[in-house]
Amino acid sequence: MKSRDGEDQSVQIAVSVIIVNWNTKDILQNCLDSIYQTIDKLPCEVIVVDNASSDGSTTMLQERYPQVIKIYNQVNSGFSAANNQAFAIMKGKYALLLNSDAILTFGAINKLYSFGESHTQAAIVCGQLLHADGSKQNSVAAFPSLLTLATNTSLLEYLFPSRFPSKRYEHKEPLEVDSAIGACMLIRKKALDEVGFFDERYFFYFEETDLAYTFHSKGWSVYHIPDAFIYHLQGQSIGHNVGSRIEFYRSRYQFLRKWHNSPYYYLARGIIFLRLLVNGFSSFISVALTLGLNKKLRDKLVMYSKLLRWHFQNSNNLQN
Repeated sequence: MKSRDGEDQSVQIAVSVIIVNWNTKDILQNCLDSIYQTIDKLPCEVIVVDNASSDGSTTMLQERYPQVIKIYNQVNSGFSAANNQAFAIMKGKYALLLNSDAILTFGAINKLYSFGESHTQAAIVCGQLLHADGSKQNSVAAFPSLLTLATNTSLLEYLFPSRFPSKRYEHKEPLEVDSAIGACMLIRKKALDEVGFFDERYFFYFEETDLAYTFHSKGWSVYHIPDAFIYHLQGQSIGHNVGSRIEFYRSRYQFLRKWHNSPYYYLARGIIFLRLLVNGFSSFISVALTLGLNKKLRDKLVMYSKLLRWHFQNSNNLQN
């Protein structure tokens, strides 16, 4: 069911802000408030796709934000499919994908939009994500490769800062990067129309990485704007449980299968499993040495145990 309440047909939309919501009523409200407080004079529409929330999100949207365009799903269709629904009806020149746990700062959208307007080959433009205390989060990511899977990412960022930019450096100018973190990114609609929308085989995680990879393969670029700031209450929209971590692994394997040949995929899978096994064994030793008295160490061991069990139980599915 779609609703375009409050739409002004005479206004040419510059940016369609798209938010996918699933049971995040309170932080969704904060996110929406930040949009309307910071968009200034940039013509925008806001689209919220609700994935069958049961926490009163839909009632809150109806009562507090009649101007928001709403799509209500009867089931949780996942991040990719929900965004694709919004892409299909958006009227903006750009889509701004925004997590419900993100809060915009004044001028952030305008900086991303202005850069996109002056760099016509930019398919994706992202800003700098911040923790609640103002410290920086990683806002960009390198494409998964045998090197990144086998090596500590922090080491690569330290040794090759131009190839692996990160929050550890104070960037002054826009950077061309592999991929953007999906909490906030501006996507050119023309580029979407050319290469296609999100691959809906990704339920959550890696859909933005996959799309960025597709854009790069078609000659488009992805950029990071270091002075466009967005607060991101990291993980509040999805949580940090084992289920979300399993979904991360599932999506990463999907990406590797899609873009690489079989030998590459199996080698990458072996590296991932070996690192997981080493981490699990290290956690076991830590728990044994502390006699199981440290709850954080116990919880970490339980998490690695469940992840390893999932890999064993789904080994056949991961081969297909």
